[in-house]
Amino acid sequence: MMGLLGLLNKYVLPLGARRKRSNKRRSRLPKGFTLIELLVAIILAFLVLIPLFGLMINIMNTDHREQAKAASEQEIQVALDYISQDLEQAVYIYDADGLNHNSTDNPPGIKDQIPPIAKDSANCNDPYSCAPVLVFWKREFNQDVVPVTDTTSSQKDDSFVYSLVAYYLIEDNKTTNNSTEPHMAQIGRFQIKDGVRNPDDSNSYINEKDADIGRSPGFKPFDLSLTGTLKQKMDRWTNASEEYTARTDTLINYIDQDDNITASCATNTQQVPSTLVGGFYACVDSAITLAQVYIRGNALARIQERSKYNPSLGAYFPTASIQVQGRGLLDVQ
Repeated sequence: MMGLLGLLNKYVLPLGARRKRSNKRRSRLPKGFTLIELLVAIILAFLVLIPLFGLMINIMNTDHREQAKAASEQEIQVALDYISQDLEQAVYIYDADGLNHNSTDNPPGIKDQIPPIAKDSANCNDPYSCAPVLVFWKREFNQDVVPVTDTTSSQKDDSFVYSLVAYYLIEDNKTTNNSTEPHMAQIGRFQIKDGVRNPDDSNSYINEKDADIGRSPGFKPFDLSLTGTLKQKMDRWTNASEEYTARTDTLINYIDQDDNITASCATNTQQVPSTLVGGFYACVDSAITLAQVYIRGNALARIQERSKYNPSLGAYFPTASIQVQGRGLLDVQ
């Protein structure tokens, strides 16, 4: 009997004590989260994080818009500066009558003598999508192109040639005149010019094949020997028989194409185009070689294609204008 009690005291009772001590240690360990507590924590996290994510996205979108707006404003100003320098050399600017009438109309015009109706010019061959806005003749300076009479001299004289310049509003993928679908619009520039004439023979050129001083295919000088006013003479201009090879190069993209723009032209000027087709138009007074040029951009189109004008976001449709009077000299001899 004493032997049995000794075994119990030695092995069984200490084991029970160890189990109690182990249970006490486990009871002191931290308990895990319940499912309800996890769900509550997740909901609270969503309630806090979702507004923060929304605020962050809104800040990023606003920043993108402001960057697009700044880029549009800068490009519009650069484009207007370029057009201004071009116009300062103008000797004659076509008004709406000169552009809208055909050369056989009475009064005449040059509608059928320039792209997109006359011949083919890359990027401007569809009358629905390419509308002439600013068309003028200018006197262009060419430096050191005419050989002097003294063949021993390496010096060359300067020369002037006449150029016909046209700025267009081009709307991509526009297929009808009454389309209301938003399109990407741009301003394109087309130019053809005379070659540098041979001083010894006015009917020939110094170097016809030189792209810098040669005559552009399709170019023909205007004829001031015709009867009538300067406007009547210029409106009767016709091109040469060759096909145009000059491209209509893009000057600026992201121009607003909204047809509901309200023009603001002085009473002594003509609005060109006479029916507005987008955010590029001019007010022209041909009698004094004066043009007021307006451009309205579409900064939102940089972020999302086919963005249409929205009055509440008018700040992202920057508008600028410039008035220029041509100072080119017209040789009437």
